[in-house]
Parts: sequence; structure tokens; C-alpha cells
Amino acid sequence: MKGRAWKFGDAISTDHIIPGRYFYLRSNLPELAKHIFEYEKPNFSEKVSRGDFIVAGHNFGQGSSREHAAIVVKMNGIQAVLAKSFARIFYRNCFNSGLPAVICDTDKFGEGDVLELFLDEGRIINYSRNETVSFIPIPPVMKQILSDGGLVEHVKKYGDIRLNL
Repeated sequence: MKGRAWKFGDAISTDHIIPGRYFYLRSNLPELAKHIFEYEKPNFSEKVSRGDFIVAGHNFGQGSSREHAAIVVKMNGIQAVLAKSFARIFYRNCFNSGLPAVICDTDKFGEGDVLELFLDEGRIINYSRNETVSFIPIPPVMKQILSDGGLVEHVKKYGDIRLNL
């Protein structure tokens, strides 16, 4: 996975990702997705490119347990979220939606840096700064859920949580 980094700080909540005032759009995901990060990075949905990364600090996705927040991140073409830590429910909602969430040191990534993520190897290359960051690889069951397209597709395929290794 290779793309550009969009940098955010600590304590980005689900309300920062999708402002609560758009709750009424939760059954219209394409319209809801247009409002992603609208206060943090105006017009983000128009600027982001398919394959880009969100890079953040501590406790990304804190706040309410809206699964829509992870879904609209993926709908905007983000291929993975890299953060120092995640709110537990948001972290799981990412995988349930088929969106990789990687816990790593994000200090070596800047806005616009070109990154390549190697999920299986547990490393990220920052081509803009010629640096590599290592992380603990994602567990096999989570990789399987991702490769199946998320939890719903995984359960449709296997009937429950199973590894096909």
C-alpha cells in the first residue's frame, strides 16, 4: 500500500471525523462521507486521493461508537489509518469495515509524505524522509477479516470468525 499522508494530532474524536450535526445522514453514507473532517481540514473529501493514509497521534477515534466514522474514512479512499493509539471501539470498527488500523510511532510522518505500508512485515517506509518505522504486525484473524472485506463479508463467507490460513 502506497500513498500520501494526511496528518492529524491527538484526541481526534468520531465527532471530528464526522460532525454530530450530520447524524441525520447516517442512512445516506455517500452524502455523509462528503463531510469528513470538515472542521479539521476543510474540503478534505475533495482533496484526499484514493490510496492515501490518515496519520494521527494518540487516541484516534475517541468519543461515541459511531461505526459510520470508520466507514466514511474508507469511503473517502483512505487505505489505512496509522496512529500512536486508537480508541478501542473505533479500532475494531475499522477492521469490521475492512479498513486497516495500524498502531505505530507516527512522529516520523508529516503532512504530504509519501508512505508505503507493509502490513505483513510490520513496517512503513517514508519515502519523503527516507525513514522506516516498524510496528507489531496485525494478528492473522484481523488480516483475514481485512482480506475478506470486513466482518460482515467474513461472516457471510465462513458463518463465524474463522481463520483460513
